[in-house]
Amino acid sequence: MLKYIVFAPLVGSIINGLFGKKLGERFVGINACFWVAVSAVLSFASFKNLIGLPEGQRIIQDHFFTWIKVGNFQADFAYLLDPLSGIYILFITGVGLLIHIYATGYMHGDPGFYRFFSYLNLFMFMMLTLVLADNLLLLFVGWEGVGLCSYLLIGYYILRKEAGDAAKKAFIVNRIGDFGYMIGMFMVFTTFGTISFVAKNGVPSFIEQAATHPAEAFGVFGAMTAIALLLFVGATGKSAQIPLFVWLPDAMAGPTPVSALIHAATMVTAGVYLTARCSAVVVKSPTALLVIAVIGAATAIFAATIGLAQNDIKKVLAYSTVSQLGYMFLACGVGAFIAGIFHVMTHAFFKALLFLGSGSVIHGMHEEQDIRKMGGLRKYMPITFGTMAVGWLAISGFPLLSGFFSKDEILWKTYSTEALPPNVGKILWGVAALTALLTAIYMTRMMVMTFWGKERFGQGESHGHKHDDHAHHHGKPHESPAVMWLPLVILAVLSVVGGWVGWPESLGGPNYFEHFLHPVIAQVGPAEHTANAAVSETHGAARAEHSTTGATTGATAGAEATGAASPVVRAEEPHDTSTELALTGLSVLLGLVGIGIGFAVFNRNPLRKMPSLLENKYYVDEIYDEVVVEPIHQTSSHFLWRVVDVKIIDGFVNLVARIFGGLANLLRYTQTGFARNYAAVILIGAIVVIGYFGYIALR
Repeated sequence: MLKYIVFAPLVGSIINGLFGKKLGERFVGINACFWVAVSAVLSFASFKNLIGLPEGQRIIQDHFFTWIKVGNFQADFAYLLDPLSGIYILFITGVGLLIHIYATGYMHGDPGFYRFFSYLNLFMFMMLTLVLADNLLLLFVGWEGVGLCSYLLIGYYILRKEAGDAAKKAFIVNRIGDFGYMIGMFMVFTTFGTISFVAKNGVPSFIEQAATHPAEAFGVFGAMTAIALLLFVGATGKSAQIPLFVWLPDAMAGPTPVSALIHAATMVTAGVYLTARCSAVVVKSPTALLVIAVIGAATAIFAATIGLAQNDIKKVLAYSTVSQLGYMFLACGVGAFIAGIFHVMTHAFFKALLFLGSGSVIHGMHEEQDIRKMGGLRKYMPITFGTMAVGWLAISGFPLLSGFFSKDEILWKTYSTEALPPNVGKILWGVAALTALLTAIYMTRMMVMTFWGKERFGQGESHGHKHDDHAHHHGKPHESPAVMWLPLVILAVLSVVGGWVGWPESLGGPNYFEHFLHPVIAQVGPAEHTANAAVSETHGAARAEHSTTGATTGATAGAEATGAASPVVRAEEPHDTSTELALTGLSVLLGLVGIGIGFAVFNRNPLRKMPSLLENKYYVDEIYDEVVVEPIHQTSSHFLWRVVDVKIIDGFVNLVARIFGGLANLLRYTQTGFARNYAAVILIGAIVVIGYFGYIALR
């Protein structure tokens, strides 16, 4: 069934792309939603089959055909369903279907309606290819495919320059990350002889081999560290981490359903998926774990501070997404990959809800996006307000909502981690806790300025963005049609109950989510850190390996993924429940304090001037322009073009042409047009030939 899950949206994309313009908007919308619904139904059916298998043997493979086979290299066009990919396909197809339905209302009347849904269906095909691929190369096809679809959808409004610029920016920044992915993939093959996630033809997967590979001591840049960091470079591009995060806020130039599907719920979490899928490699490198954790924490708080000062409702949510992605990578860096994936799932619910809610606000406000020109919208849009309020509380960590469980899990795992040097986890916990406070503040600011206070719309000229080519018009705000608010209601319900599957044991829950993913995710034990910096790599690697395999290692992921029994038994460690509960209470308090601060500050003065440094996003784009873009532009125009291209390359080609032109000029003097000249040449030639043979004969 897996191939049908993947290819169903492609059928919809092809039909709409080829015939949609003639068949009309109604057909296009139904066709696009139907094929995504087919994919969603098959996904849930496949997932049901998966959980029916014995624990430790939950793996379903669907071999389509052998794609590349050269020497000892083989890459199949084959799909793999296990607990990790199973979780992903559920929210990709489920949330994706809701967003498709929403988009039929949001994009109503747009002249490119058929083109939009063709791109959106194509994205679904590529994203499902990414998460169901059974090897790194096929995963890369989906990886590049979602990048292409992102480019097409960000630049959907072809008449708007900012949309085209944002699309190019996203494409180029992602290519930087993709280069790291490719080098990492090459290194996987040279190190393990395979790039498959499962055993093929008697050759163990690289996941299984990594599980038995010696761990590398902290500070050692061996093969495991290099592979983990190179793949993480790819992840920083796709999942918008420092320093490659700058494309995602600009991507809000695309239609709001695109922001919800691609830049909140699915594509941007591909980097987290890659890191978790290759966790057996990552846990072998304490160095890579530290880098991932620090980058994640830095991205989380950096983007949160910027989100405090943004006035475009979609930009607030964009920086919120960057910040939440930082949380996910922080979890991966402290070895809590399952907590990171848990936050991926809950984030898909509440952030898709918030983005679609913002689209409903923009639609009801006649394309206004500036929250300074809103206010008092509760009475005009009660359903939008109610559903967005659920998403706001969920992302703020309000107790028992989905975001509370996943965010609290990350905070606890960060505080208690033994995968990083001593006390580093506690420092990163402090950063993450401060980020949680800031998240509650800026999300409350957005909600207060949008739905509370005095009405500020209709004052002056609008700076909103049209989602069609029709004339911009003013009027009273209004609630969106049912086709738009029904998905909001469903997502609001999921934002409430979606985290209950991960109810932590410290609060009396079974934590089904962690137990379900445990067999396919590598676990990391205490990282060994020696005070002697000169310790040998071999000795350090052996000690790190010993400490890592004290718990469940990547061998569990590899062995159990292939149905074999793992030779490693996890030693249960004492669980500090009292500390976890205390930290849970503190995180709840931080969320409530943040909400209180947001209300106290911005309900009284919603137009409060924010620091220009934050409003201008720390001038990161300007710095990049000066330090990276402009030097490359100047080097390209003054040296690569005028010197290398014009003088060296073109000069060499022109020199060859001039040489042969000169020879031609000399030879043309032999073509006089007089018979006597040609006769003389023939006579001279005959004399030369006769003379030559005569000379040979005399010798």
